Amino acid sequence: MKDQLITPQEIRDQIWKELRRATQDRHHDWRTPVFATSGLSSAVNARTVVLRAVDSKANKLQIYTDARSSKASEIAIQEQAIFVFWSSKLSWQLKVQVKATLITSGSQIQQTWAQVKQTASAKDYLSSFAPGTSVPSDRQTGDEDQTFLTHFAIVNAEIVEIDWLELARSGHRRAKISHDSWDWLVP
Repeated sequence: MKDQLITPQEIRDQIWKELRRATQDRHHDWRTPVFATSGLSSAVNARTVVLRAVDSKANKLQIYTDARSSKASEIAIQEQAIFVFWSSKLSWQLKVQVKATLITSGSQIQQTWAQVKQTASAKDYLSSFAPGTSVPSDRQTGDEDQTFLTHFAIVNAEIVEIDWLELARSGHRRAKISHDSWDWLVP
């Protein structure tokens, strides 16, 4: 497939196709990218996240988080963030610079939570304990909040730029891609 994708438009289309596929296929390499933020101490903080939705027309990616998480606090301070995707099948790396927005209330939260609350991962957003905090010895991990208060939040990430890299024996290729531009780069 790599050698067949010659034009920038074919590569761009394949990137979006793979990103959409990653939201549906739990085994897709791009399902769990690294998401890096900064803000609280000006240090970079990176973690693996689950890609939940993509919108090629709006040029956006979406993940879920706990509103009390460090990524939520960091996005509130610094909206610039980056996703890093690697696919061994494609031999493609994407470094996706984004402008991240945290959504904690409103119709988008209500509609998405209505779906999420039916899944096993719902308990992650109902815990009395914030992510990364110590659990008191007299409480169990994952103890659900008795008031059923949800801490569910959505991160909408508007793509600013994609750094696409293909590793191939026949020669590596790299490009800088924005919503309306394409520049070939030295790999």
